[in-house]
Amino acid sequence: LTGVREETPLKNSLVYMDNFQSERKKTERTELVVFFLSFCWPQPNVSDVNLISTSIHPALFFLPMFATPPPPAAPHQSTTSPNRPCMQGSPVMLSDDRPEGNTYKLMMHQIGRLVIGHNSLLSTPAVSCIIRKIKAIGGIILTASHNSGGPGGDFGIKFNVANGGPSSDTVMERISQVSRTLEEYAICPDLRIDLSRLGRQEFDLENKFKPFRVEIVDSVEVYLQLLRSIFDFSAIKSLLTGPDQLKIHIDAMNGVMGPYVRRILCDELGAPANSAVNCVPLEDFGGRPPEPNLTYATSLVEAMKGGDFGFGAAFDADGDRYMILGENGFFVNPSDSVAIMAANLSTIPYFKQHGVRGFARSMATSCALDRVAKAMKLALYETPAGWRYFGNLMDSGRCSLCGEESFGTGSDHIREKDGLWSVLMWLSIMAARKQSVEQLVREHWAKFGRNYFCRFDYEGLDPRAAFYLMRDLETVILDKAFTSQKFAVGDRIYSVERAENFEYIDPVDGTVARNQGLKITFTDASRLMFRMSGSDGGMGATIRIYAESFERDIERHNRETQV
Repeated sequence: LTGVREETPLKNSLVYMDNFQSERKKTERTELVVFFLSFCWPQPNVSDVNLISTSIHPALFFLPMFATPPPPAAPHQSTTSPNRPCMQGSPVMLSDDRPEGNTYKLMMHQIGRLVIGHNSLLSTPAVSCIIRKIKAIGGIILTASHNSGGPGGDFGIKFNVANGGPSSDTVMERISQVSRTLEEYAICPDLRIDLSRLGRQEFDLENKFKPFRVEIVDSVEVYLQLLRSIFDFSAIKSLLTGPDQLKIHIDAMNGVMGPYVRRILCDELGAPANSAVNCVPLEDFGGRPPEPNLTYATSLVEAMKGGDFGFGAAFDADGDRYMILGENGFFVNPSDSVAIMAANLSTIPYFKQHGVRGFARSMATSCALDRVAKAMKLALYETPAGWRYFGNLMDSGRCSLCGEESFGTGSDHIREKDGLWSVLMWLSIMAARKQSVEQLVREHWAKFGRNYFCRFDYEGLDPRAAFYLMRDLETVILDKAFTSQKFAVGDRIYSVERAENFEYIDPVDGTVARNQGLKITFTDASRLMFRMSGSDGGMGATIRIYAESFERDIERHNRETQV
């Protein structure tokens, strides 16, 4: 089998194969290998197969299944719908956030044009940007996201639809159904594409479109053009280079963001070259999970604690998540970050031009954004975890800014969370308000109150045990007697106001997402939430516990979040 190592471990695979045959055909320019397979695999519960251990050879099993387009949409569906038909000859975006992923890209059916980033590396926000710019029918992203990559690590595959955002539950269900009916797939083992050469390359393939086009684009330049249309670059450049120069420290964590950081923050906006570290993309991300938080971005934390820098940020592997630190390591909680952005949108040219229509956050994100929405008299939507739930809200003009507690924030400029956009949002606000990170945060707390928030992750759990734990917990909190209970914690009394298994009804199309997490709300607006995560790692289950306590008294805003 071309391209398949003999040592590929099949016995532990989630995929079972039968009736296996192979057949070789000769074309004019390359060899076409056809495999007849029968698959059985679990349906994805998010917009990706995220994540699969690389001990299961991804090129053999998962890409052919996942890359097969969904079946045609119903005639009544609009062309802007995520369920639009996959038309032959249409363009598709392909991207990766790791150098070793290059060999896994070209197994596509019914596609006449592929658009790939220079050297195959694109950030997820850039993919969303380009899908929308070229009006592609969708994009396939190979990414481990914020998880460990490389041999023995994770291998994720995402499918973004025509609006540039993650595919809906409906699309993923249809892809899963199609994958179960596949009998064959074709690869071109002798096809050689120079991913380092910008421009269009054409190929003559048997039974394919003639010519079959592959276009290599400078994704950094395309993304930079979008950012120029959103922000006042001259104001940011003055902040980074002027008399009162703000010294910044940016950690790309050896993911895809290195070229974007150097080109945009250093070359375009004038930050010194040594402001950016770990900018070389590595297939194992330097041996650490590329997760921008206080646990894994320790080098950034230590650098900021020294007091030499006024602003620090880190990005995950594919550039859609970020962490913000202020001078002396002052940490900005992601839930506070999106709320502070919302309160300062008037400083951003894009929102001055397009207006602000509403906000959205995931259920597990703190209610800090709610208080800003109320003050601005704008709608606030609470969704399940997962960026795909924001897509309909933005497409319908209901939402301009959205965020999740898992270090993701974005707006309707694309349909993905966007790490570098978030950093430029902060720098723009700092330039306009002439305040430090900590000053902005504390002023926000003084005006709106502080939502103390923390999350506890319990990973690698036995899935069966995790299921029963959540089931039993639901039984306890949904009992009528639970609603009247009170709990004493220190000098505070927490009285239960309501308890629920969170359910979301999409206001645009009416689709319902049930069993999205257990939520206990107290009379003082504090909350306690429990959720099983569907996007972490390939081994075991993860249960997340979220705790939120609201404090209006400014004298109590300096307490430690965890005691």
